[in-house]
Amino acid sequence: MKTFEIKGQKRSDVGKKSAKELRAQALVPCVMYGGKENVHFSVVEKDFKHLIYSPHVYVVNLDVEGVKSQALMQTIQFHPVTDAIEHVDFLEISADKKVTVELPIQLLGSSEGVKQGGKLMLKLRKLRVKGLIKDFPDTLDVDITELQLGKSTKVGDLTYKGLELLDAKNAVVATVRLTRSAMSAKQGEGGK
Repeated sequence: MKTFEIKGQKRSDVGKKSAKELRAQALVPCVMYGGKENVHFSVVEKDFKHLIYSPHVYVVNLDVEGVKSQALMQTIQFHPVTDAIEHVDFLEISADKKVTVELPIQLLGSSEGVKQGGKLMLKLRKLRVKGLIKDFPDTLDVDITELQLGKSTKVGDLTYKGLELLDAKNAVVATVRLTRSAMSAKQGEGGK
């Protein structure tokens, strides 16, 4: 899994007033939970740019005034009008504790159904998975080479070593839809 470095400063005050003062200085109030104690800190807003606006999921190496830890970004709160980052929650992780993450899906191969004139549709862009951090890949690869016209790949059809898929087993990941041109080609074959 990809990693991302962030440096922060500890916060002594954790109320609304201090959070508002931090935001006025282009700092984002943050909290990391899941460890022995919650850690309240602030980070320069521009440091989040490549972490938040990315399709990838990162293990974040946090350095809060010299205290280093690894975490996953859990929730982000944006201002409703300006879309400025208002608050970020992190979950501290360890090598022996299972966590839940949404990982992006990457389709591999060229579908048989598409070669016959069908249209490939990706229904889910991410899947929720649970496992140890060492088992998480950057993307969940889904091979679609055998996917025929009118057929689908569902969550229940997928397995990944060391990971438990949490989405509904009957949820469609990718499907090859029958197009008008494919239907007319099929009807033309049937009439011969």
